Amino acid sequence: MNQAKIKNILLAAGAMNIGAVLLFSRFFTNSVINEADPVVMSNFGLVMIVVWGFAYLGAATVNANIKYIAGAFALEKLVYVVVWVHWISTNALAPVYEADLMAGVFFTIYGINDLAFMVLFFMIFKSKFDIKSDR
Repeated sequence: MNQAKIKNILLAAGAMNIGAVLLFSRFFTNSVINEADPVVMSNFGLVMIVVWGFAYLGAATVNANIKYIAGAFALEKLVYVVVWVHWISTNALAPVYEADLMAGVFFTIYGINDLAFMVLFFMIFKSKFDIKSDR
């Protein structure tokens, strides 16, 4: 995978983490998100998702081989996907939507978004082991 594609993936991941959290949490004032998952999606948890977004943006500026950083990012996304699958399978979305549309949408899509970026980060990680892929 070439450097321009890697940079665009990292920029998109950063923008999604930062932008989605700020939008759906209404700049950390949407208590429905906190109440629906008080451990992972507390305001502290949401701030940490934003911090990961800044880490992705920072990694986008690196022009060296970032295979192990991309691997770490893939693992981080895997954790959120597993947490989301568990949450979706043990909670009902309807009450969240009834309490707040933005919170409902957030819980509907965040795991899918993380799965997509997990795959992309894994592709970056894997591609860096294949010298031909950098051409």
